[in-house]
Amino acid sequence: MRGWWLLLVMMVLGQGACAAPAAAPAGSPVALHGRLAVKGNRVVDAAGKPYAVRGMSLFWSQWQPRYYDPATVAWLVRDWRVSAVRAAIGAQSGGYDTQPAAETARAEAVIDAAIAQGIYVVVDWHAHQPRADDAVRFFSHIATKYRGVPNLIYETYNEPLPEHGWANVLKPYHVKVIGAIRAIDPQAFVVAGTRSWSQDVDEAAADPLPFANVAYTLHFYAATHKAELRAKADMALKRGIALFVTEYGTTAANGDAPIDAAETRAWWKWCARNGVSYLNWSVANKDEASAILKPTTQGVAEWREDELTESGRLVRGHLRGIAR
Repeated sequence: MRGWWLLLVMMVLGQGACAAPAAAPAGSPVALHGRLAVKGNRVVDAAGKPYAVRGMSLFWSQWQPRYYDPATVAWLVRDWRVSAVRAAIGAQSGGYDTQPAAETARAEAVIDAAIAQGIYVVVDWHAHQPRADDAVRFFSHIATKYRGVPNLIYETYNEPLPEHGWANVLKPYHVKVIGAIRAIDPQAFVVAGTRSWSQDVDEAAADPLPFANVAYTLHFYAATHKAELRAKADMALKRGIALFVTEYGTTAANGDAPIDAAETRAWWKWCARNGVSYLNWSVANKDEASAILKPTTQGVAEWREDELTESGRLVRGHLRGIAR
């Protein structure tokens, strides 16, 4: 009887607790570098050494859900040699706002696949409107299920619009959402979206969030955003914040042609010089230049080179040419 009672008490006390994180595969990025954090204006690994991830972002989850698949993640690791993937969970426009269970399941499928492969996974609240209550509900669930898992990177707001002020809208939003995550997982590494489609990083650097271990989102599209945005990013770094490019394109800001390979390479060099992580938009077969797959490509993995777009070939070649 006593043993039964002790077991019952242990079960009650353990309710809601997550299991110990599984060990990452030997030699994988997470096995080598552990949980990421922020030190000064750099993202660092568990040993405190600067470390940047490179990889791919999936497309809006409600519109290209086929790639929220373990086979896609495994292929990106094996063939594209990524060290991170991004699950762009559609927050509105028929995403989490109307089908929360389906979108949560898609996020978990990518997270579980990234854990199995030993790479990092950015869980992105892919939104343009600051609806904090939905974000808190979503991230509280994810943080509870994956508390302490070193692969996780929380992106709390993809691309705030220009009209959403930093001080009066975005900062209170981030305080609420990051506060909810940190209440569950105090060491969670978070990337916070900045104003004007995550480009006004200098503004955020002048009035940073009241949290340690936070990087700030910088997005660029190479045919539109050039030296002027890099100068703004340089100013943000000089002011002491860490940056993380959770999304970039080789194309114009609308995600379509033209492709600017030279400017893309200039951005890659800038990121390498400053220790900034970057993830390409996007794993999709949508008929637009920023998609890595041609519209006729049907498979979720094992893509032939002739099934890749011009952007896909450019990005794959780059990722295969650098160390993870």
